[in-house]
Amino acid sequence: MTTTTLAALVPLLPFLGAAAGLLLGRTAAGFVRPLAVLPTLAALAVAAIVAVRQGGGASVDAATELTPTGSVPIELALHIDGFAALVAVLVGLVAACVQIYSTGYLREDPRYPSYAALVSLFTSAMFLVVYSGDLIVLLVGWEVMGICSYFLVGHYWETPEARAASIKAFLVTKLGDVPFLIGLFALATDVGSFEITKVLGAVAHGGLDHPTLVALLLLAGVAGKSAQFPLHTWLPDAMAGPTPVSALIHAATMVAAGVYFVARLLPVFEASQAAMVVLAAMAAVTMVGSGLAALAQDDIKRVLAYSTMGQLGYMTGALAVGDRGAAVFHLLSHGAFKALLFLAAGVIIHAAGTNSLAAMSRMSHLRDRVPDAYWTMTVALLALAAIPPFSGFFSKESVLGAAEHVTAGHTEHAPGAAGWLVLVAGLITGLLTAAYATRLWLLAFRGRGAEAPDHGREPLTMTVVLWVLAVPSLALGAFAYRTLPDWFDGDDLAPTLTTAVLGTGVALAGGFVMYAAWRHVTGVAARVPLGAVAAHPEGDAGRVEAEAIATHAPAYGDVASAPDPADPGRLLLGPLHRHAAVGFHLDAVYQTLFVRPVQAGASLVRFLDREVVDTYVRGAGAVPRWLGAAVRRAQTGNVQTYVSALLAGTVVLAVAALLLASGA
Repeated sequence: MTTTTLAALVPLLPFLGAAAGLLLGRTAAGFVRPLAVLPTLAALAVAAIVAVRQGGGASVDAATELTPTGSVPIELALHIDGFAALVAVLVGLVAACVQIYSTGYLREDPRYPSYAALVSLFTSAMFLVVYSGDLIVLLVGWEVMGICSYFLVGHYWETPEARAASIKAFLVTKLGDVPFLIGLFALATDVGSFEITKVLGAVAHGGLDHPTLVALLLLAGVAGKSAQFPLHTWLPDAMAGPTPVSALIHAATMVAAGVYFVARLLPVFEASQAAMVVLAAMAAVTMVGSGLAALAQDDIKRVLAYSTMGQLGYMTGALAVGDRGAAVFHLLSHGAFKALLFLAAGVIIHAAGTNSLAAMSRMSHLRDRVPDAYWTMTVALLALAAIPPFSGFFSKESVLGAAEHVTAGHTEHAPGAAGWLVLVAGLITGLLTAAYATRLWLLAFRGRGAEAPDHGREPLTMTVVLWVLAVPSLALGAFAYRTLPDWFDGDDLAPTLTTAVLGTGVALAGGFVMYAAWRHVTGVAARVPLGAVAAHPEGDAGRVEAEAIATHAPAYGDVASAPDPADPGRLLLGPLHRHAAVGFHLDAVYQTLFVRPVQAGASLVRFLDREVVDTYVRGAGAVPRWLGAAVRRAQTGNVQTYVSALLAGTVVLAVAALLLASGA
């Protein structure tokens, strides 16, 4: 079987599994789990074979015209280079792990059949984005992922949080997709084709007439899909969906699609220096802002959500300095340890028995109760914090090294300003990342919250997956930078001394500072009676906590409902904490600038429709109604009345005739 045929099977297999799952539904309960797991595992195996055959060498290209358009053709095309081959393997691995994990996590969920089918469709759409050689076909996968995310984030639609989160995710990403679609058409108009190889060829020969406009339009869609500033606000709220869905979205699909798209078409963005600076600024703001916000979150999944935004910022930062090898390297590394982090968090939530106990301040004695999650999450957090020799160190170091390379003026692909933005923001974010990773570990496994009921051992399908993902989280970085440089355009991915020392130094500093702050606040909190601090029903909870600790006096309720006073994040952020906890009020800004004006406009239109348009419509109907009423009164059915009216009319006509005759 040819490589092209095998590649076509990769998105087709999970699509067929999704179609069968949706058609059969609950009528074939015994086949639901095999239909969810087996096609995805088969797609992973086929993707691995395609990657081995591609081998990091020349790209595999094939195209056939999908439909005649009369102008720019749309083709069913494949373009599989080393990047596409490796990313497809990552997508297959994470999707297979999520499907296996979900068989245990959602084993009692009555809507599991539709959930599993949508996950398979989600996976198929991402495979289509990865392998597609035509921008319109890529757009199909891009939009199908948006639809799937809407249904999966809103899986628990009975809760208002899930309904609101699904709508928000859909609308915010669609807001970016509108200029993205315009940008695709503008790009195809300039170069005369939607085929990626032809687009890249035309750009290489200066065939792009409006590079800045096209690049900025495309970046709007990338910002929405990959949750980059300013269209990132949907991602933390999307945690209302099932935890395995969060793992899939954050590690291998949806948010990875935007980064992968820029890596795919990087020469288009490099054609505009302004676009590269905008990309670098977007990455820098996202990295630092998300790091601060993660320090202030109490919900473990929201911490990981903001973490994803920051790590995606590293990837877009690498692209902003013209190094797509570093970007995709970190995409692969991040996909492994972020999937592990979310699935381990799911084990913790499952052990607690309810999503409401995802708050880290309420966790206690979890190390012994969930040993698999404890050890594997420790590995993933070390990878996230970029501590050597874990995978995150090598991939994050490649990003910092690429930025340092640009600041030294060693490349013409990116301006020096972009290099400085990415390097400085990357180092600051490295400090923040290590700090919130340490905080998460301390609060989750060494917290002093109320101990939740023990719901027994987690299913084997959940714990085995954690150890599978722990292997690449630990070893992928060292393996990749030594053995896979040919897959990354031949770029050297080995760590450089300067940025390696700086990056590791700030990571260790962030971890040590957080640990010292935790020791301090736990020492203070130990002297506070149990139940001394709880969520104040009104006002600033941080102020109330500080006052309760200072006075050693009970304030509210029992400890089961109280946030942990031993939260070092509050101590380190100080007055910034309450702003960081709500994402620096960006949702409130959007509410003021966009939502309220739109609602006011809608109210005005409704008023005009009701009071003006409807008035004219009602008036137009009233006149015939009045005339009809008048005529109806004349039709009494009395013969004498009709004869009298006839005689009266005759007299009137006779008088009128006499008057006319006399006048003549």
